[in-house]
Amino acid sequence: MNYDPSKAHYIAITGIIINEEGKYLIAKRSLEEKAFPGEWTVPGGKLTKEDYMNRPKDTNVHWYNVFEDVLIREVKEEVNLDIKNIQYLTSLTFIRDDDIPTIIISLYAEIAGGEIELSPELTEYAWVTLEEAKDYKLIEGIYEEIEMLDNRLKGKEAEFWKKN
Repeated sequence: MNYDPSKAHYIAITGIIINEEGKYLIAKRSLEEKAFPGEWTVPGGKLTKEDYMNRPKDTNVHWYNVFEDVLIREVKEEVNLDIKNIQYLTSLTFIRDDDIPTIIISLYAEIAGGEIELSPELTEYAWVTLEEAKDYKLIEGIYEEIEMLDNRLKGKEAEFWKKN
């Protein structure tokens, strides 16, 4: 099988982190960041081959929990928290300024420990309720993801993402 660049994508994993009070972690991107400078977001980052190639396979040919491991790493790197109970929320895609398509897998998780320390690419953080999240300049779509999760945690029917 030949390599087909039309099928190549970056893959990124993001996570909405929930604390013991049921609030959601958001963080402000540095003004130095290339994408969405100064906007509020949730922790996350790109999947790399090193995320699985340097560890033993889980079967003869597969690595499992790759997205979960990326989120664990990124949350630790960006906000210094340990997480648990990682679950799938939604997915999205966009075309970057350099024309590379990017798929984002949005997960959510609970805090397992740690104290927040921000990495240099983040300048502030806040724990917010769904209502409080409206007061922040979130990257487009993130409020709806938080709303989707908030509904799910309140036992409402899990719906697909939709624009408000």
